[in-house]
Amino acid sequence: MVRKIGHVLALLALVVVQLLTLVSTFLCLVLCFGLGMVFLFPPQVRMIRWVTGMARYLVRASSGIVIEPPYLPKPPPPQRQPDGLYRSHRTLYKTPRMPAWNDRWKWMLTDPATWRDGFWLLLDPGVKMVLLPLLILLPGRGLRVYGLWCELLLAATASSRMAGQLSSLNRARNLAVDTQAAEMRRIERDLHDGTQARLVALGMTIGAAEQLMESDPKAARALMAKAREASAETLTELRRVIRGIHPPVLAERGLGDAVRALAMDSALKVSVQVELTHRPEAPVEAAAYFAVSELLSNAARHGGAESVEIDISTSGANLRITVTDDGWGGADPSKGSGLTGIERRLAAFDGVMAIHSPAGGPTTVTLELPKVLPEHWAGDVAKLPRWKLATVIALYGTAWCPLFPQGVVAGIFKLVGFDEKAWFLALHLPDAWQWPCIAFMILLGTAMYATAVAIPAHHKDHPLAPRNPLEGVGFC
Repeated sequence: MVRKIGHVLALLALVVVQLLTLVSTFLCLVLCFGLGMVFLFPPQVRMIRWVTGMARYLVRASSGIVIEPPYLPKPPPPQRQPDGLYRSHRTLYKTPRMPAWNDRWKWMLTDPATWRDGFWLLLDPGVKMVLLPLLILLPGRGLRVYGLWCELLLAATASSRMAGQLSSLNRARNLAVDTQAAEMRRIERDLHDGTQARLVALGMTIGAAEQLMESDPKAARALMAKAREASAETLTELRRVIRGIHPPVLAERGLGDAVRALAMDSALKVSVQVELTHRPEAPVEAAAYFAVSELLSNAARHGGAESVEIDISTSGANLRITVTDDGWGGADPSKGSGLTGIERRLAAFDGVMAIHSPAGGPTTVTLELPKVLPEHWAGDVAKLPRWKLATVIALYGTAWCPLFPQGVVAGIFKLVGFDEKAWFLALHLPDAWQWPCIAFMILLGTAMYATAVAIPAHHKDHPLAPRNPLEGVGFC
């Protein structure tokens, strides 16, 4: 309760910053569009975005509602033309500074989220004052209602999500192309330095044996025996290259068994824990497998580890892999050691890598690939029945009447002493019953809002709600 009140006070304190930002925004618009001082616009937009960012943070901390930033992706840096100049529309510049500034100005001005932020900034202080009784009487429910209001204006729109996804797809495509090119170079290098050299040596050995076949059969047989050994080594080398491209065990048995086979071949003491009830797609399995392979190699070559623990699990539709070794720590992607390559592999699937590697160890690397598992079995599939949905809509649609007009507004009229009773029910009652009726109306409206919030939450956590249809079912 004390924490909720602290969140309410923080939101109310933010009103002071909002009012100052409103004043500066008004002056900025007058100077920008009245006097042409357009250079003031980007700093003012950044200030507004800072305020809305603080509001998103407070909403997340107080109500648990996560509001994604709705802004369109930043424009890419200006590209230098073959003549050494930079173009911005029909104007050429010698340096990228002005084209970058023009792109940034246009990006902020044409982004709908910029004006939605301004609209929220204008209305939010009034909304807080209207919700103040609810925030004081029931801070938990009040903060939830306020979070829904902020989500209405500050959340990402469909266009901003699509633009962000397009930008993310472009980055992932570029990373995938770079990764594929690096893999092709690695395979070419392995074939050239390993298999190809062995095949050349094998051919020379067989040629020498042919020349000695009649003059020195004993030496020829020795060379043929040596050629047979070389062919076996070449086959082993070729199988190693094939495993580096796509291990057969991964295609046949899946990620869990492939990682177990990798652990058996490792010189380290490796334990593998797998809780994976369904196979991801083949590209996801390959990315996860080679990421684990690289981490095992790093633990042995760079970390000085003796034992490694690998945990493969799921979180809803997300695939999560944790690799912990007892090495001396200090792992850093900026220092190379294959960690950057792992990040590139995961980026193709919007995956992330988190590293905790203090000096002296241990090193823990967590890989998470979001939404790569089938949705039909990943997580809860509980749905709100129609009658409950209708009840929630009815409560949200009618709770305002007892809370605000019949409760808060009637109480203000009673305090001020207005003679006009209008349609306020409490003011038509005897004096002794007016304040109890006003209090009842406020509590009734608050309870209706609280019930509207509680019904979906209770249904989701209800033991009889539909769950994962494959929960507890294993796959052989």
